[in-house]
Amino acid sequence: MIRLPLQYLAAFRAAAQAENLRAAAEKLFLTHSAVSQQIRALETQLGFELFERQGRRIRLNAAGHTLLAGVERAYAELEQSLQAAAAMHGQAQRSLRVTVLPSFAQRWLMPRLGRWSARHPEIALELHASQQLVDLEREGFHLALRQGRGPWTGMVNEALFESPFLPVAAPGLAHRLIGAPPAQLAGEMLLGDAALWMSWFEAAGSPQRVTPVASFNDAGLLLQAAEQGMGIALCRELLAADALLDGRLVRLSAPCMLDNEQRSYHLVYPPALRDDPALRAFCDWLKSEIAQSRAALSGSPARETAPADR
Repeated sequence: MIRLPLQYLAAFRAAAQAENLRAAAEKLFLTHSAVSQQIRALETQLGFELFERQGRRIRLNAAGHTLLAGVERAYAELEQSLQAAAAMHGQAQRSLRVTVLPSFAQRWLMPRLGRWSARHPEIALELHASQQLVDLEREGFHLALRQGRGPWTGMVNEALFESPFLPVAAPGLAHRLIGAPPAQLAGEMLLGDAALWMSWFEAAGSPQRVTPVASFNDAGLLLQAAEQGMGIALCRELLAADALLDGRLVRLSAPCMLDNEQRSYHLVYPPALRDDPALRAFCDWLKSEIAQSRAALSGSPARETAPADR
């Protein structure tokens, strides 16, 4: 049985994450030489090297990658055990670090966080909104909401939702277009991705070639532009739910194009957290809130022209 001092593993983990000994030393509040010595001592005790040295840069070799995977699992299990122990002694308050897409955070999640806090005051959320994929275990996140089809290697993946795409516009623009045939929309000011619009027209039975007047790298910006009357947006119904329900946006037709597997949303988290009570509570709450949004939308058909929309 190999006995390794825990500080050796901490130094190894920090160096593997930073790929730089000086950065690892700063993270651990140690000197550069102390971290270097601990890693050398670890390699000596193991009998093989863990890194490839390239000047000031270091990179894990195959053995290093294998060890890091086990170390990360051990850290995750240790964190879970510490949280469970704290809960047993009445220290149930904990944080759940979640990385989400900005559009989902802005358009759907943020308006509902008050209900989450009221239901689970013992769990504080730390939200990280970014379009960039992050390494959950390396960067200390418990959960990610991701878009696509994966697979996300080494992670648990739960389908969260698929949402149909539909054209929406501000009331002032929508009043003359509700129920219009798809071909008529092709001549309007369109917002968003041209390929997505052409897929929508094809699914609606009216293939068109279109050139939108503006495109956006974030659905939140797209919907904001539509609310300001810039044009017609093609968006996921769920992301536009609140704007549709309170009248800031109006659907122009029934949904006719569903998410495909490349655009659907998923919950992704490390296997060690599969039974984590806080993570499970948040995932279940998300699914419950999504079901409520869908139920509300199902009772909100395309609006008829009304004076308020003019």
